[in-house]
Amino acid sequence: MASHPAHISPDKRFLIFFDFDETIVDETSDDMVVQAVPGQHLPGWLTDTYQPGRYNEYMQRVLAYLAEQGVTESDIRSVMEKIPATPGMLTLFQFLRNRPAKDFEVILVSDANTYFIECWLRRVGARQLFHRIFSNPATFNKDGRLVLRPFHSHDCPRCPDNMCKQVIVKDYVARRTQERGRPYQRIFYVGDGANDFCPALSLGPRDVAFPRRDFPMHRLITETHEAQPGEFKAVTVPWVSAEDVVQRLRKLVAD
Repeated sequence: MASHPAHISPDKRFLIFFDFDETIVDETSDDMVVQAVPGQHLPGWLTDTYQPGRYNEYMQRVLAYLAEQGVTESDIRSVMEKIPATPGMLTLFQFLRNRPAKDFEVILVSDANTYFIECWLRRVGARQLFHRIFSNPATFNKDGRLVLRPFHSHDCPRCPDNMCKQVIVKDYVARRTQERGRPYQRIFYVGDGANDFCPALSLGPRDVAFPRRDFPMHRLITETHEAQPGEFKAVTVPWVSAEDVVQRLRKLVAD
């Protein structure tokens, strides 16, 4: 599911993708929602049902359990709104907001869900910054349960069953390039996790990957450079604070 406004200007110079969990926010929203449960922990019989690559299905069961325990939409929204931003992220958002309208097309690609993301972005006043949000669809049903569905299916062996971000990024870039009639000057990707490495592999030598320093995305890029030189093509700029991203973007947009 992609939530988006009706039209994006065709004259944007740059395309920037963001992950959400542990990139925009300094926690994993799926872990944080457990704080809404009485006692703030899940029973072992539930956590034991998790299978590698099937996390989306596991979270469907977690959200059903929350509803059974009487957790309401208001309870979940309250937890989401309290998650802190990563260091410097709101400064990066302000930088993007203050640039000329022709500079940045801003996209969010996340294996969290649309409800958690929209809650948080609206709380910090950043929803309008994002032209598209690609995430697992989540809506409340008439019984007050947050119902989560997978984003799509794919054939990538690296990624969980419900989402390959490279498929999303490559499809989006191809479609937008065709609509615009020309490529972007540069594409940027800001992330942290192993599932952010996969889309960053599709970037070219003029593009920039911004992995959070010492997180899985950064480690995978480093390992790939060592094991398969030339396989990872993008310039790599690790960040500790998103203000590091601002500093590099300032130089690049001035070129």
